[in-house]
Amino acid sequence: MLLSMFPKKGEISLDEDAVPSVQRYLRNAEGALPPQLEYCIALDVGEAKVKVELQVLLPHMYPQVAPQLFAKSDSLHRQQQSQLNTRLASHISSLDSGDLCVCEAVQWVKDNGLPYLDNSRISSECASKEVIVKETLHRMWIYSHHIYRQELRKKIFDCAKKLNLTGFCLAGKPGIICVEGHQENCEEFWRDIRYPNWRHISCKHVEDIETEGSIDNLRLFPAFEDLQFQAHGDYGPKNNYHMDLGQFLEFLKQHRSGHIFQILFGVEGKLSDK
Repeated sequence: MLLSMFPKKGEISLDEDAVPSVQRYLRNAEGALPPQLEYCIALDVGEAKVKVELQVLLPHMYPQVAPQLFAKSDSLHRQQQSQLNTRLASHISSLDSGDLCVCEAVQWVKDNGLPYLDNSRISSECASKEVIVKETLHRMWIYSHHIYRQELRKKIFDCAKKLNLTGFCLAGKPGIICVEGHQENCEEFWRDIRYPNWRHISCKHVEDIETEGSIDNLRLFPAFEDLQFQAHGDYGPKNNYHMDLGQFLEFLKQHRSGHIFQILFGVEGKLSDK
């Protein structure tokens, strides 16, 4: 149906295994669910036909569960892109629950995307006169009551990699996540991992650091890593075990973030005895 709606070459980009994976599941519904359907629609906005790409991720329960939508364009600066997507999300949330809304989103971007593109062009002309270009590193410190499930940890790592975020995931009880990168990517990560309803998780602290060069020079972590510290407690089916927070404090201090321990746990940390 998608291909019939967007028949021109390049209008829709769909993973070549997307349809076969659904067909395999329909032949054997007892197997694992296929990946969520993910595709991109290329749109021409305005008389100048400025290229805008609408990225779509359909949950298995769509349309009862709203899709994840993200519009981007090489003609948009980050601020305009963020504003456009905020308005798009607001419009989609105003629709009746259960409505098919991808076509509505396509039409909304076509009808409402031009002012953002015009503002971006004006901003580009002004920016070309500036000698110094400033960027901001966004860092989020996230606390969860616990992180155990392998599929959840995989989702965290896959999402961080896709969005070019660095940081770490400390599994166990409690579970701690840190991500750093561009703000819109960190916020998209935060939306994705909380979906559909991850309880007992909160963003405890946010840091924004402005630089006149690349934000990569401000990163505390070279990659997104899986922290493994010696755990205490029961490794049984209840997963009632606690990570060694003394080792975690030591890790934070090694990465110039010792002050975060008190923000996360509400107490000053003490280093492990070695």
